[in-house]
Amino acid sequence: MFSSKRTKVITSGIAAVVIAGSAYGIVAGTSSSSATTTASSSGSTHSSSSGSGHGFAGGSGVGSGSNARSGPAAGGSIGTASSVSASGFTLTTSAGQKVTIKEASSTTYERGTSPASISAVTNGAPVLVLGTTASTTITATEVIVQPPTSSASNPGGKVIAYSKGTQGAAETVGTIPSDYTQGSGTLASGTTADKATEAALAAYPGGVVDRVVELGNGDYEVHYIGVNWPHHIFVNQSFEVIGANS
Repeated sequence: MFSSKRTKVITSGIAAVVIAGSAYGIVAGTSSSSATTTASSSGSTHSSSSGSGHGFAGGSGVGSGSNARSGPAAGGSIGTASSVSASGFTLTTSAGQKVTIKEASSTTYERGTSPASISAVTNGAPVLVLGTTASTTITATEVIVQPPTSSASNPGGKVIAYSKGTQGAAETVGTIPSDYTQGSGTLASGTTADKATEAALAAYPGGVVDRVVELGNGDYEVHYIGVNWPHHIFVNQSFEVIGANS
């Protein structure tokens, strides 16, 4: 992965994601371990009004979607830093979602792939944040400033930015694990959650990962908030993005 502390995942599939003038990405591919669905339709199965569903953009509280789990969990986001202070900063994603980043004495920092200090975080800098997510607040365990250029691909579809009172598309793309049902699985943490989070953010930048769930077949469902689509991003055991839906 991008952090020098983690093993880099390199697979097939190439695309570029540009955020605040800096390219960021991760390789994503396909999986043969699950059933494949490649269909799309209009409408949405999730409400995206402020305070309900998965959209936020100024709302508060964890969404009330059918796959919601209570309590903070491992996740992260990527975007541009602003309002930098000694205790944290605001991260604005490419889809316009604002995320409050809280820093602690245990937070680690990198600039690209090199160790850095808190001073590396400046207004306007592109940042990747990993940590514990509670709604649109992340308590950072790791902040990577100017994430190194890589490549990414996704199974299809584009992020639909949050719009209050507007429903996102009920779109399903790529491979959805055959044993997946909303609410199933076990919450992931540590390096596993970080890798799945990075993969999802690279393929579909703009939202906030508020949890990673390990499914029965070993794949992962990465739960996405702060946008109207996607809300569930699926990552295989090689940390390749294989599918997404609403």
